[in-house]
Amino acid sequence: MTSPFVAVAGATGGLGQLIAMALIKRGVAVKALVRPNTDPSRTEKLRRAGATIAPVDLSAVPALTNELTGAMCVVSSLQGLRDVIHTAQGNLLKAAVAAKVPKFIPSDFSLDFTKTKPGSNRNLDLRREFHAELKKSGIAWTSILNGGFLELLVGDSPMVNHKSRKVAYIGQESQLLDFTSMGDTAAYTAAVAADPKPTPNFLRIASATVSARDIANAESNVEGAQYKPGWMGPVWFIEIVIRVMRLFGGEKEVFPIWQGMQYMTNMASGAGKLKPLDNDRYPELVWTTMEEFLREHKNHLSKK
Repeated sequence: MTSPFVAVAGATGGLGQLIAMALIKRGVAVKALVRPNTDPSRTEKLRRAGATIAPVDLSAVPALTNELTGAMCVVSSLQGLRDVIHTAQGNLLKAAVAAKVPKFIPSDFSLDFTKTKPGSNRNLDLRREFHAELKKSGIAWTSILNGGFLELLVGDSPMVNHKSRKVAYIGQESQLLDFTSMGDTAAYTAAVAADPKPTPNFLRIASATVSARDIANAESNVEGAQYKPGWMGPVWFIEIVIRVMRLFGGEKEVFPIWQGMQYMTNMASGAGKLKPLDNDRYPELVWTTMEEFLREHKNHLSKK
């Protein structure tokens, strides 16, 4: 590609594809970095939208450097454990530096792990450790923190039980929790990637900042039946349960049950609270309310 472009790693994943499409909507050229031998069906939507598909081995830094030459930003939406967040993403960072890319956006997309206790969340510890490499790299970087995805409240949700009409919570019912839809996260990430001005190292966003009671009220409005918060215990007790569950395995899984529980304790304790929010940085963006999101999801299901 000769004109400036944004390279998106992990572009066939749910969030990565949304980021690529949001960039294209902004009129930004996109190069989607995909694994060699990726099934063409997984890249067809991106190709039809105008993205350049670039199969490349993330272990081959020289090849990556070649693909990133001319990029104005590299966005990583890679998901995995140490081999992905440190090794593969580390190679992506090395290639971005070698190619003299001006900006790097790491695959964080989480609650505020800069404020949480090391050891309290395995997956976020990996990101915290990767930031040491970011700081040493010399590249300008911006981490986007969005709390939990609103998608956690739909489908096979760990928080919302439609049979009992209960919204599970731990700790205090009044604790405010940050959620952002994947669509809103992608739109904001695209705005940061396309921004010609310098951006801060951390930007914090939330489509909705709500309590368990707020979630229950929104579900009641959408479903037409009363939902109530359901207390699952104090934060300290769930932390003990997590330690016990880890004894039985799951360390090689990206999202074992106890990992989701670690995320919940970080949110419910208030340790990972996003503050202040940077939602207003790009005034053209429209944020999705929680009730709008839940209603849209319900309407989508009814059309299937």
